[in-house]
Amino acid sequence: MNIRTTKTFNNGVEIPMLGLGVFRSPNGQETVDAVRWAVQAGYRHIDTASLYANEESVGRGVRECGVPRKQLFVTTKLWTDDMRKDEALQAFERSRSLLGMEYVDLYLLHWPVAGAIRPCWKKLEQLYKAGLVRAIGVSNFQPHHLDELLADASVPPAVNQVECHPRLSQVPLANYCAGHGIALETWSPLGGIRGDLMDDLTLKGIGAKYGKSIAQVILRWDLQRGLVTIPKSVHKDRIEENGDLYDFELNGPDMKAIDALNVNRRFGADPDDFPF
Repeated sequence: MNIRTTKTFNNGVEIPMLGLGVFRSPNGQETVDAVRWAVQAGYRHIDTASLYANEESVGRGVRECGVPRKQLFVTTKLWTDDMRKDEALQAFERSRSLLGMEYVDLYLLHWPVAGAIRPCWKKLEQLYKAGLVRAIGVSNFQPHHLDELLADASVPPAVNQVECHPRLSQVPLANYCAGHGIALETWSPLGGIRGDLMDDLTLKGIGAKYGKSIAQVILRWDLQRGLVTIPKSVHKDRIEENGDLYDFELNGPDMKAIDALNVNRRFGADPDDFPF
């Protein structure tokens, strides 16, 4: 299988299918280094958010990585507090200033805040039409949230970034998004610190067959499903390992074996009941 390294959004913009996530990466040199190491390892996609409080360091890492800005894809997100205050435009300008960038490649509504989805989406459409963002999308949206947004959107979301891993494969949501031309992107693809995937015997066995780590097997599973994925790490060797995905292919039975690990279990917050 010849896996593409980019995915084309519904507006023609291409996003690298593998990115570096920086959730819980501290603002400062550690995050700057993680971004630089990722770019050196071949990554061209960095995913941050206002909530992460490390946009300044992501911006520094981008400027110091040695690759022109236009060759990199940077995502950030609008936090729930700013959605509730209807301050999307102000929040975006703060993020853009911290990043030190003229534009952002992708700007997302971070969570489906009740009563704020439609008005905030209209603000993101303004940013998109002004050329300040190359694409706009959502994160943690279920089909009914997307139905609400799409009811009067003039620009459909390019992507829906959600928790997705072998314990929560999100097949129904992936099918919904595919039917509406919305790319699906996975956060916490390895299950996060609360997960148990790194001890799973099925994944260990598959990894041994290909001479790959469990993390590499899971991330390759994402790519073969056509999903954009953003594993997080601040360790150089782990960043490099997570990016080494293009010299093997999971066969059909192994893909199905990983699919069968799904138990619809979330390790993160529920999009219909989140406390922030």
